[in-house]
Amino acid sequence: MKLAIASLLAGSAAAFAPALSVNQVVSSTQLYGRKPFISGNWKLNPQTKAEALTLATEISSSITEDSPDADVALFVPYVFIESAMGAVGGKLSVGAEGVCPQINGAYTGAISTSMLKSIGVQWALAGHSERRVIFGETDDYINAQALKIIDEGMAVMLCIGESLEEFEQDLAGSVCAVQLKKGLQGIKKEDLDRVVIAYEPIWAIGTGKVATPEIAQDVHSKCRAILADIYDQEAADSVRILYGGSVTPDSVDELMSQPDIDGALVGGASLDSEKFARIINFKP
Repeated sequence: MKLAIASLLAGSAAAFAPALSVNQVVSSTQLYGRKPFISGNWKLNPQTKAEALTLATEISSSITEDSPDADVALFVPYVFIESAMGAVGGKLSVGAEGVCPQINGAYTGAISTSMLKSIGVQWALAGHSERRVIFGETDDYINAQALKIIDEGMAVMLCIGESLEEFEQDLAGSVCAVQLKKGLQGIKKEDLDRVVIAYEPIWAIGTGKVATPEIAQDVHSKCRAILADIYDQEAADSVRILYGGSVTPDSVDELMSQPDIDGALVGGASLDSEKFARIINFKP
C-alpha cells in the first residue's frame, strides 16, 4: 500500500454510496467512501533522533501491498519531523502535534503553520486532551489553531472527548457537541475534506482502559449527528471520525468493525513498532 499526501487529503471527500447487491452488508465507512485512517501520536517520545529514525523506519516497513487500503500518519515531536519524513519514504504522512495560531512575533517556543508547511508538513493535531488539561488550551484557542491550519492549506485532526466524571454522568454527547461546535466554528463545509475528528475519551487515554466498541460507536454516531446539525447530512457522512484511547492490537479489529469508527489515533502502542504494525494491518 503506497500512500501519498494527496491520498490523505482526499480520503474523506467521497460521500456517494456505491451500488450494492441486495444481500450485501457494508459499514457506513465503506458506504460513504470514508477511507480508514490509522494514526499515531508519539507525544513526548522517543528521547533521541536515532530512536525516532528506527521507530519510523520499522513502522513504515510494516505497510505492504497486503495492508488494508487505509491512510496512515504519525504525529511526532517537531524536532523529529524531517528525520521521520525521510525515514518513511512517502509510505505514510508525518504531521505535527500542534501549532501556534500566530504566524510570527514574540511567541517564544511556538511553531507556526507556515514554518511547518515550509518543510512539507500537511497535518497537525488540535485539541488533544493533554493540551486542554495540562497546558490550558481553551476551545477558542483550539478553534484558532484549526482555522490557521485550514487557512494555510493544511489539514487538521481535531481531538474531542469527555472526562470520566462527565462520562459517568452521561454527558459524553453534550461535551463532544460543545467541543465540535466551538472547534469547527468558521470552518466551511467545502474545507471538511481537510478535517478529521478524533474522539478520545479522557478516561481511556494512557490508562489501559478502552471504551467498548459499543460505547465508542454510540459516541461516534452522536458526533456524526452533531456534524449534520452544524453542516448537513452529506457533510456528516463524509467526515472521518477516529477513535483514540488505549487502542491496542487486541481491540482494533472490533473497533474498526463499527459503522461510524473510521480509524484510530493511537498513543502508547504507536511507540512499539510491532504493536502499531498490527493496528495498521487491522482485519477489516
